[in-house]
Amino acid sequence: MPSPAPAASRPLAHLLRALGLVVAAAGPWTSLWLVLLLVQGLLPGAVALLVKRIVDDLASGRTVTDVAGLAVAAGVCVLAGEALRSAAVWVRWVQAERLRDHIAGRIQEQCAAMDMAFYEVPESYDLLFRAREHGSHRSLAIVESLGALLQDAVTLVAMGALLVTFGLGVPAALLLSTLPAFAVVILAARRQHEWTKANSEPERRTWYLDWLLTARDSAAELRLFQLAAHFRAQWRALRDRLRRERLALLRGQALAETAAAATGLAVAAAAVAWIGKRVAAGAASLGTLALFLQAFWQGQRLLRSSLENAGRIYANLLFLSALFEFLDLEPALADPASPAPAAFTKAIRFENVSFTYPGASRPAVRGFDLEVPAGRIAALVGFNGAGKSTVMKLLCRLYDPSEGRITLDGADLRALRVADLRRLVSAQFQDAVRYNAPARENVALGDVDPPPSQDELDRAARAAGAADIVARLPGGWDAVLGKWMHDGVELSGGEWQRLALARALLRRAPILLLDEPTSAMDAWAEGEWTKRFREVLGGRTVLVITHRLTAARQADVIHVMEEGRIVESGTHDELVAKGGRYAEAWRRQMG
Repeated sequence: MPSPAPAASRPLAHLLRALGLVVAAAGPWTSLWLVLLLVQGLLPGAVALLVKRIVDDLASGRTVTDVAGLAVAAGVCVLAGEALRSAAVWVRWVQAERLRDHIAGRIQEQCAAMDMAFYEVPESYDLLFRAREHGSHRSLAIVESLGALLQDAVTLVAMGALLVTFGLGVPAALLLSTLPAFAVVILAARRQHEWTKANSEPERRTWYLDWLLTARDSAAELRLFQLAAHFRAQWRALRDRLRRERLALLRGQALAETAAAATGLAVAAAAVAWIGKRVAAGAASLGTLALFLQAFWQGQRLLRSSLENAGRIYANLLFLSALFEFLDLEPALADPASPAPAAFTKAIRFENVSFTYPGASRPAVRGFDLEVPAGRIAALVGFNGAGKSTVMKLLCRLYDPSEGRITLDGADLRALRVADLRRLVSAQFQDAVRYNAPARENVALGDVDPPPSQDELDRAARAAGAADIVARLPGGWDAVLGKWMHDGVELSGGEWQRLALARALLRRAPILLLDEPTSAMDAWAEGEWTKRFREVLGGRTVLVITHRLTAARQADVIHVMEEGRIVESGTHDELVAKGGRYAEAWRRQMG
C-alpha cells in the first residue's frame, strides 16, 4: 500500500480543508445560507427589546391599543424568523446534495488514481470505508455547526450586551454554567472516534455479510448449501456486539450530560433568585425582569448550544481526518519527470523480474525472463499460481517489479508515462467486468476515445465469436445486459466472456494480452474461435495465458511457467518431443 502524504494533524488545518470542500461544491449557496443565518441571529434580540417595551408600557398605564404597533412589529420579527428558517433549510438541502456529489467524485477520482497495491491490504479498505462513510455528511455537519455557531454568536452578543448592564458577574456565571456541557461533548467525541476507528473492519464485515445474504451472485450457493442461517447468525452476532458497545458509549454520555444540565440549572436558579430579590426591593421594573429572564435563559441556551456546536465541529474533524488521509495518498506508480516516447515496433522483454504482492509471503514471479518479438504470438501455460496472470499485470504496469525491469523496444516501462504505455496495450482479464449496460456499450468501452463506429463494433464481435450472441438479443446492440437494470438480459458465463474478448479486440493497440480467453466457453465455441485464432489477432503482438493447450498450440512459441519462472520454451511440436512438463500436460488433456 502506498504511504499517505503527511496529513495535517491540527484541527484548524482540517477545518480549512473541510470549508474548502464546501466552497468548491456549493460556494454561492453557502454564502446565501450564511446571510440567512446572520439575519436570523439578529431577530431574537430585536424581539426581546420589543417585549421589554411592551411590558414597560403596559406597566406604566398604557393601553393595549397603544402597544399594538410594537406587538405587530414583534410578530413580524417572529414570522420573518420562521420564513428565513424555512429558506435556510431549502438552501441547506441544495448545499448537501452538491457537497455529497462533490466528495463522492473526489473519492472516485482518487480510487482511479491509486495503484492496484492499494487493494491488496485490509488497512486500505478500512480507510476507504471511513472516508466514504464519513466524508460527505461530516463535511456538511461541520458547515451546519459553523452556521449554527455563527447564528448563535450573533444572538449571544446581543443578549450579552443586555446582560452586561446587570454587572459583569452575570455573563461570567452564564459562561461557567455551560462549560461542563462543552467538556462532555469533547470527551464523547474522542471516545466515539476511537471506537469507530477500532471497529472499521467489523463494520465492513457486517456490510459484507449483508451483501452475501442479499446479492444475486451468492444466491444459488446459499440456497443449495443452506448457508443463509449460518451467515445471518454471524451478522446478528456482530451487530449485537457493535450495538452493545455503542449503547454503552451513549449511556455514559447521557449520564454526563445529565450532570452538566443539573449544573446549568442550579446556576440559572441562582440568577432568577437574584433578579427576583431586586424586583421585590423595587430596584428593577417588571419589564427589566422580563428582559433579564429572556436574556439569561436564551443566553444560557445559546451559549450551551455554541459550545456544543464547537464540540461537534471538533468531533466531525476527527472523523473527517480519514477522508483527508485518503485524499492525500500518493500512488507509487508515478510518471517520470522526463518521460521517454512510448513506441513499440521491436520487442517486449522481461529481464530478471521479481515481484511479491503486498502482504504475500512468497514472490509471484522471481528471476523471470521473457522476450516477445513484435508481431509474434506467445503463450504462457502452467499450473494455477505459477505467476502467469502476474506477468500480464506487470506488463500493464498495474504494479512495478521489485527487481529487474520490463522494456518496450529497450525503454523501461518506468521511463514512460503510464497513460502512454496503456494506450499501447489491450487486455482481456481473467475476471472480466460484466457491465450492466447495453451490449453496444459493453464492447465500445474497449476504446471510448474516439468512440468506435458501428462497423468497428461489428468486426470486433465477429472476431470474438460474439456476433451471434448480439443478434439473438432482444434489441440487438441496444439490449441492456445484466439484471441490475430494468428489462436487462442475463448472459451465460461464456457469452459474457466473448463480449469481453470483443472489447479487448476492439481497442486500437498493438499489444494484446489475453488471460484465459476461452475458459468459460463451451467446446463448440472454443473450437470455432481456436480455428480463427491467428486470423482474429490481425498481426498484433499477443501474449495469451491459457490452460487450454489446444489454444496454446496456435502460438509461435509456448512458455511453460512453474513457481514464478519459465522452465520450458518452444513450439508445440518441440515441447511434445522434449517429453517434459508440457508434453505431460498435453497427454493428460488429450488422453
